[in-house]
Amino acid sequence: MRYYLIVGEASGDLHASHLMRALKEIDSSAEFRFFGGDLMTAVGGTRVRHYRELAYMGFIPVLLHLPVILRNMRVCKQDILDWQPDCVILVDYPGFNLKIAKYVKSETNIPVYYYISPKIWAWKEHRIKNIKRDIDELFSILPFEVPFFEEKHHYPIHYVGNPTADEVRDFLKCHKPVTKRPSDKPVIALLAGSRQQEIKDNLPAMLEAVKPYGAQYRIVIAGAPSIEQGYYRQFMEGYDVEIVFDQTYELLLQAHAALVTSGTATLETALFGVPQVVCYRLPLPKLSAFIRRHLLKVKYISLVNLIADREIVTELLADTFTIDHIRHELDLILEGEAREVMLQGYADVWRLLGEKKAPDHTARMIYTLLNNQIK
Repeated sequence: MRYYLIVGEASGDLHASHLMRALKEIDSSAEFRFFGGDLMTAVGGTRVRHYRELAYMGFIPVLLHLPVILRNMRVCKQDILDWQPDCVILVDYPGFNLKIAKYVKSETNIPVYYYISPKIWAWKEHRIKNIKRDIDELFSILPFEVPFFEEKHHYPIHYVGNPTADEVRDFLKCHKPVTKRPSDKPVIALLAGSRQQEIKDNLPAMLEAVKPYGAQYRIVIAGAPSIEQGYYRQFMEGYDVEIVFDQTYELLLQAHAALVTSGTATLETALFGVPQVVCYRLPLPKLSAFIRRHLLKVKYISLVNLIADREIVTELLADTFTIDHIRHELDLILEGEAREVMLQGYADVWRLLGEKKAPDHTARMIYTLLNNQIK
C-alpha cells in the first residue's frame, strides 16, 4: 500500500514515525511519502517537505509567512494527485490538514484518515462540519473525545489508546526507580513548557515559588530540546537550581513533586506518579479569567483533569497564577493527604487510558480498512 502522511510539528513527526513503523510491520509492501520530519525520514520513504516549513503558530507569524504556507499547500495537493496514494493520513495540525482533506475529498476518491484528532472540544467546534464531510475515519488518543464526537455530534470515531501512555509504559519497563541514599535530597522538577514564550511566562514564577525549598530539595529544570541552554540561564541567575536536557523521563522517575506548565507534560508527570501543580500564566489575568469562565468550552486545561473529568491536579492560571498560590499548592502535595488523593486519581487516569498501543492499533485498523475497500 502507498501511504501519504502529513504532519506540521515535532510531536506529529514522533507519532507519525511510530505509526509508519507499525504499518511496515503488517504491510511488507508499504511505501511512504510525506510532509514530516527527521524521525519519519529515518523510518523510510520520500519526504516532500520538512514540517519546519509549515510550523508557524500565532496570527502574526502565519500572516508573515502566508505565501510560503499557501505555496506548500499547493505543492501538497498536487503531489497527492501525482502520486495517487491508497490513503492520506493526517496527523494533528488541523489548520493545514483540514484544508488538504477538503481538497482530497472533492478532487479524488482517496480515503482520508485522521490520526490524533483535532481538539475541537476546546476551540473551533464549528470544524465538526469539515470533519464529517471530509474525514473517512478519525482515530483519537484521548478517551473523553469519544462521547464528544459520538454523543454530542453523532460522528463515530475510534479510541486507539494513548501514545504518551505507551511511551511511559515502555520506559518504566526498562528503567527502575533510582536507589536513593539517606543523604540524597528529594527532587522538585520544573517543567516550564517547550516554547520560549511559555518558559518566559512561567519559569520565573516557578523559580521564585520554590526558592524556600532549596535547603531541603534539589530543584531541577527539565530543559526543552528545542531551546538553547543559554536561554534558561537568564532566569536561573540567583537561584540554586540545576537543568537537564533530553532527560525528562529520567527526571520524573526520581522526582518527589513537580510544577508543570499545561500540555502533554501534565499527563507524563501523572503517569510517572509525580504529584504536581499545573501553572500557566496568561496575559491580562482578570480578562483571561473572565474568558475562561464564560467563553471556553472546557472546564480544565490539563490533560489529567480532562481525561478524568474531575479535578485531580490543581490548575493555577489567569488570576490564580501567583507565587503565593503556587507555593501553597506545592506545600499540600509534598506530604500528607492531598498527595495520596492525587496519586489515587492518577491510577484512575491509567485505567481510563487503557492498554492499547496507539500506533499498532491504528495501523491494524487502517490496513484492514484499505483491504476491505479493495475487496
